[in-house]
Amino acid sequence: MKRGKDMSFLKRLKEKFTTDHQAKEKSNKYKSGLEKTRDNFSAKLNNLLAHYRAVDEDFFEELEELLISADVGVNTVMELTEELEFEVKRQNIKKTEQLKSVITEKLVSIYTDGNQLNTELNLLEDGLSVILVVGVNGVGKTTTIGKLAYQLKEQGKKVVLAAGDTFRAGAIEQLDAWGERVGVEVIKQSAGSDPAAVVFDGIQGAKARKADVLICDTAGRLQNKVNLMNELSKVNRVIEREIPGAPHETLLVLDATTGQNALNQAKVFSEVTNVSAIALTKLDGTAKGGIVLAIRKELDIPVKLVGLGEQMTDLEVFDPDAFVYGLFSDLLVEE
Repeated sequence: MKRGKDMSFLKRLKEKFTTDHQAKEKSNKYKSGLEKTRDNFSAKLNNLLAHYRAVDEDFFEELEELLISADVGVNTVMELTEELEFEVKRQNIKKTEQLKSVITEKLVSIYTDGNQLNTELNLLEDGLSVILVVGVNGVGKTTTIGKLAYQLKEQGKKVVLAAGDTFRAGAIEQLDAWGERVGVEVIKQSAGSDPAAVVFDGIQGAKARKADVLICDTAGRLQNKVNLMNELSKVNRVIEREIPGAPHETLLVLDATTGQNALNQAKVFSEVTNVSAIALTKLDGTAKGGIVLAIRKELDIPVKLVGLGEQMTDLEVFDPDAFVYGLFSDLLVEE
């Protein structure tokens, strides 16, 4: 992220999201979707900065508690605090007011790590792209698949779904209902069928229909990690055999409202399959949106999609700048 010499980080974000119409629309969506996190986190940070005039040990202790309460993650918070203490000494910062821009810039740098990350899904320009979707039951996996199918169809792509979650009661019917609602075909078998066999049928069906994207649902049972590993390994082998280089994206769906539990799920799924991206649902329903930063810092897996509402269009490609602006825009009122 390029830094200007005469403009604070927050002011540069403000300029970006208030002068460009398209950027402003996006930032408004993030601001609305992050309202609970902002009330819990940004407002408290604003109060903390106002309460402490001097940057001292007590200030940093309270800042650590605030960040941990937003589920940024203990390890991430400790590293962040160390970096802030270093910047305070390097820049000779005496007043907490001067820390606003430094704190937010450090939070963004946790996600970007100095690089402009590609948050777009990895899809082929030609040929059949395969997205394997994993996640435990109840995180919004099927809804995410439906919304993603809708968005891809709106982009002019032909989409096919494979109902590979054959063990959860009602999972096939739920995906089928989304397929009908969105207007895409669902390849399915009866409940209890071999998920790999369903995915195989899905690939053949997608090829026959000259589809652009095949989205494969999978079972989300973490009770037995060995069974889950074997199941996903078998599904992956079938996909790679039929389409070398696929799946092109393995998307892990996590529920933002579960906070650190979502981070633990990500760790387990990373052990059993090659997770390449994360879709974070229900971000609008949690006060702990800091989990986005914890996932990036501790797992090094990019969040590529976020759920900011209930509507079909409320699944957004993740934008780190819009995310941070959505959290910290209140701090700009007096600047």
